[in-house]
Amino acid sequence: MPDFSFDDLRRFPDVEAPNLFAVDASDRLILDEAADALAAAAPGEVAVLGDRYGALTLGAAGLHGATRIRVQQDALTGERALARNADRTGLADSYESMPFDASLVEGATVVLMQLPRTLAALEQAAALIARHAHPSVVVFAGGRIKHLSTSMNDVLTTHFSELRVSLARQKSRVLVASQPRAGAHADSDAAAMRTEFHDDVQLWVAAQGTAFAGTKLDIGTRFLLSFIPQMAAHPDVAIDLGCGTGVLAAEIARARPEARVIASDQSSSAVASARETMRLNGLEARVEVVRDDALRSQPDASAGLILCNPPFHVGAAVHADAALGLFRDAARVLESGGELWTVFNSSLSHAATLRKIVGPTDVVGQNAKFTVTRSTKR
Repeated sequence: MPDFSFDDLRRFPDVEAPNLFAVDASDRLILDEAADALAAAAPGEVAVLGDRYGALTLGAAGLHGATRIRVQQDALTGERALARNADRTGLADSYESMPFDASLVEGATVVLMQLPRTLAALEQAAALIARHAHPSVVVFAGGRIKHLSTSMNDVLTTHFSELRVSLARQKSRVLVASQPRAGAHADSDAAAMRTEFHDDVQLWVAAQGTAFAGTKLDIGTRFLLSFIPQMAAHPDVAIDLGCGTGVLAAEIARARPEARVIASDQSSSAVASARETMRLNGLEARVEVVRDDALRSQPDASAGLILCNPPFHVGAAVHADAALGLFRDAARVLESGGELWTVFNSSLSHAATLRKIVGPTDVVGQNAKFTVTRSTKR
């Protein structure tokens, strides 16, 4: 077994900065709490959910000898970071990336998990594990204390008879769940995708547990929607960059029926949600939904219109660089004279950044919280 050190792990290709790290205290605590279970697990009996950059997967392999680990990561950048870190540490053969379905946890006796940000996502994961993992499965779900709530305990005890809460260490805790409840998760597959119809825009929205804003129309997206009549009238290709549940893509497809529309997001749950949103609205033949790191798979100068409601967090930290990669790819993919329409929190200095990266940028709308800009590719 190669020597393993957390110090060898990097976040790349995700944003890297002195205050952003590939591993934190919750990763270490999860692995320490699970040490005995990992030592007893047979090959193929360990599953990992929500690993950010590979600390849980590679820690289980490099420190505790786990093999044939099954891993699911929502973010494509997380998958790529894990692959790079695995190559760097000599552990590339220790795991396999899996979809979020029964195959991820079937027969697993140990599940390591970073607690998701939403209760809906935790419900989805807990139901999947309780239904498909081995009856002896033990789930080690950890996070930073400031992000934990007693409601997470309630979700886990809906699906598991036993729950233990670890002692705190370095502002982190682990929830240890075991003894799956028979029958409590019988409808978990049906509950995995939620839907809601919005009368004001006559639109169905679908969302898996981890999708941003769930089935709601977040207020930034709603503000940007009001400017669709002012956007490029006849684009050959229009892209919803960072599409989430696909609301912007659906609306631009309805407003520009002659355009080829692409909805792109690096999140696997966002892509699944957007595809279901298109199906519910009869737009599946009109909108191509792709999982991509920004617009990496799109050719240069190929789109006349891009819409973007960029993130302003990197994980739990507010960080301006969260949107820069999206802006750079938008500038590359826009054809000359093409338009990038962006909505963002007015406290951010994105307008100046867009002028440098894309081209002339006008503030076309502003309310108490959000700014909408139009940038034209030079």
